[in-house]
Amino acid sequence: MRRVTNIDNNRSQQPIIEIKDLVKTFHPKSGEVKALDGINLSVNQGDIYGIIGMSGAGKSTLVRCINLLEKPSSGHIFIDGQDISTLTEKELRITRYSVGMIFQQFNLLMQRTAEKNILFPLEIAGVDKETAKKRTSELLELVSLPDKAKAYPTQLSGGQMQRIAIARALANNPKILLCDEATSALDPSTTRSILNLLKEINRKLGITIVIITHEMSVVEEICSHVAIIDESKIAEYGRVEDIFRNPKTEIAKKMIYSERELSPVAMGKNLYRIVFDEKSSSDSVIAKMILETKAMVNIIYADMKNIEGFTYGQMVIQLPEDELSASRAINYLRSHQITVEEVGSNVG
Repeated sequence: MRRVTNIDNNRSQQPIIEIKDLVKTFHPKSGEVKALDGINLSVNQGDIYGIIGMSGAGKSTLVRCINLLEKPSSGHIFIDGQDISTLTEKELRITRYSVGMIFQQFNLLMQRTAEKNILFPLEIAGVDKETAKKRTSELLELVSLPDKAKAYPTQLSGGQMQRIAIARALANNPKILLCDEATSALDPSTTRSILNLLKEINRKLGITIVIITHEMSVVEEICSHVAIIDESKIAEYGRVEDIFRNPKTEIAKKMIYSERELSPVAMGKNLYRIVFDEKSSSDSVIAKMILETKAMVNIIYADMKNIEGFTYGQMVIQLPEDELSASRAINYLRSHQITVEEVGSNVG
């Protein structure tokens, strides 16, 4: 079933970030460490793009290279078609105004109020006081904290501090917002509220957002595209929907299954993961498959996901050991446009 969304219609297909043959090597006393190895990636204007990987995969180094907080060992990074690695320090400072960044630990100035934290980058940029004050008020409204202007960070909750950090990152009207594990320090409810705020910022302001995370649930909730980084290289990339439906690499499968709380019964043979959308799920396809093929299945795990405004379901099922019965069940599912993949003996 073909779907067209407003997000897709409004999104430009011009890349605003292009990364070409990026390598970053560190040289600690223990020996050379290659944190990034030949990274190639494009992010289109208006995307919410996720970069996900396990701890130590290189994702945080990658996001810091995008605005040259980390200088690449080799390769090129283009922002709006300009190779920023060739810029002078003065030119780079100007370019960084177009790239805002938020962090896991908020990085607010504790001696400044919320209002003055937001004012800080405007002061550095030399914006006149009246304009800066007006911009700060607008941003406090945008993040729904106008009543916290005079509050200090110690008087704010974690979610409120992250909202102020987001407002500060938006102060100079950036084209790009980089989020480095921006929700990792927050509880699930606050995480959802921050992700909803980022979606609203993307929708209202058209800002391209790059999210670094180790949580697949964050990617599924907010991102249109994702790149999975593993051992310093891009293992797989594409639309979130496509990778959720059909992950091709072992690391992609691990990221999708990593949060699944499957019981020990998930150890066994003939385990398959099936993915279905709103249309196929409403057809009760599993029940019909059992009735028509006489293949009894054991449902190991099931859940639903909302990806880019559409509902997708997935199940891990155990098919009969009899090859003919299992084959009939698989063929039935595939004939009804259900994605079916064998997941091995342990999907937990």
